[in-house]
Amino acid sequence: MSADHSSNSEINLPLHVANLVCVRAGKAMPFTREEMSAIDKAPIKAPVAVNFMGLTTDEQADRKHHGGPLKAVHQLPTATYEKINTEFDLKVRVGTLGENLTTEAVDGLPEMDESNVCIGDVYQYGDDKINGEDSVQLRIVQPRRPCYKINDQIGQFTKVPNIAAWVSKQGISGWYFQVVRDGMINAGLPVYLVERPYPFATLEKLWQLSNSKEKFDAEVIEPWLAIECLEDSWKKVLAKKIQQD
Repeated sequence: MSADHSSNSEINLPLHVANLVCVRAGKAMPFTREEMSAIDKAPIKAPVAVNFMGLTTDEQADRKHHGGPLKAVHQLPTATYEKINTEFDLKVRVGTLGENLTTEAVDGLPEMDESNVCIGDVYQYGDDKINGEDSVQLRIVQPRRPCYKINDQIGQFTKVPNIAAWVSKQGISGWYFQVVRDGMINAGLPVYLVERPYPFATLEKLWQLSNSKEKFDAEVIEPWLAIECLEDSWKKVLAKKIQQD
């Protein structure tokens, strides 16, 4: 499951890549700037249904920028917290930054992170049936863009500089899924990579291209524009990166 796989033929799919260690959902609560937010997610103890809008018990206060079919479920590597805490000498806990899913790697494989997951990847959470219900399948369609709420959320506890800008520069903000198959999800399930149609399309590479001040040959960018499931706003950013003759 490394970023340098050049074709699916090098990986026998489905591949058990991780285990799901925590599922979280949030309720919209009063937040900073006289707004509501559900960025703080609490662990769910029982299985929860997932449909095209995400976990049925999860809320998003700002529906314009969060939630919806192309931001249905958010996963964030736990290493993000380690990096933030090390950089800023903080003790921000897992779950503070709005993620629904937390996984841990298995069998010596790398942890799922932006360097080794790809746009278009489909992950299955659980074996085929869970208590008679289908297991959830989720497709990665975009990275998460860090916003000021990360600053406000962490800034509630401590005086820190612009963490969101630092996170953005690092490209460590996790990713959003589209729901491919509704079902039930709960902690403890195995996580399988079941499809990888675009092995070149790591989130790390997408982040680098999107945030680069350089322009690129069309042949570098066009394969990304051909990814049907890549969320449109990212395609617009990438299209502007093509070097015009």
